[in-house]
Amino acid sequence: MTVSDFAEITKKKPEKALLRPIKKSAGRNSQGRITARRRGGGHKRRYRVIDFKRDKWGIPARVAAIEYDPNRSARIALLFYTDGEKRYIIAPVGVKSGDWLMAGPEAEIRVGNRLPLDRIPLGSPVYNIEMTPGRGGALVRSAGTTAKFMSKEGKYGHISLPSGEVRRILLSCAASIGQVGNPDHNSITDGKAGRSAWRGRRPKVRGVAMNPVDHPMGGGEGKSSGGRHPVSPWGKPAKGGNTRKKSKSAKHIVKSRKK
Repeated sequence: MTVSDFAEITKKKPEKALLRPIKKSAGRNSQGRITARRRGGGHKRRYRVIDFKRDKWGIPARVAAIEYDPNRSARIALLFYTDGEKRYIIAPVGVKSGDWLMAGPEAEIRVGNRLPLDRIPLGSPVYNIEMTPGRGGALVRSAGTTAKFMSKEGKYGHISLPSGEVRRILLSCAASIGQVGNPDHNSITDGKAGRSAWRGRRPKVRGVAMNPVDHPMGGGEGKSSGGRHPVSPWGKPAKGGNTRKKSKSAKHIVKSRKK
């Protein structure tokens, strides 16, 4: 088992005004029936309100602390704005307590600042990228990830995402400069099933290990592979199907992540 060293954390207790309760459903719907399997238990958490929009343009903010967030793989930074407001943002690599950050078209080109894509130089690493102007960052938010601003084409910019996909995004969308912090997250090894249980993830049992009454692939003498292509407990093919809706944003994909 390996764990993070938390060396970058400078404040242990979160900001009370930016905390919200989290109500757990354990995968149940309003009728109490399981609709999302293998969920339940887990350690109690409180949600940290993250500012993915960073819409206080032109107002400088000082990084007061770098904190741990149990709800995400990245670290978060507590910002004290000069007008007195406090907000959490996703902390990038290289930003530390005492640094000054700003968002807006006139912000300086450096790590942690947030600008519209048409003000960011080509080749810059970016994260927390908007897909719709003003809606807030939706892409590249997990620990250690970064995207590359490759080119401009009319009112669109081409962004190379961590998956290898190249996507068109409006130049009026905003993005933060740099790489998401805590890049060592992918090197962590759980080491025991209990660490998944702490996160609310219950055990996963293979269909071929079940009885025929419980799964279409269950039963058989000895170790059987089910005698059919892999399916869900309800008989739906479980491998090879498309999971992304074409009607949503496929038209903006320049290069697929699968090729």
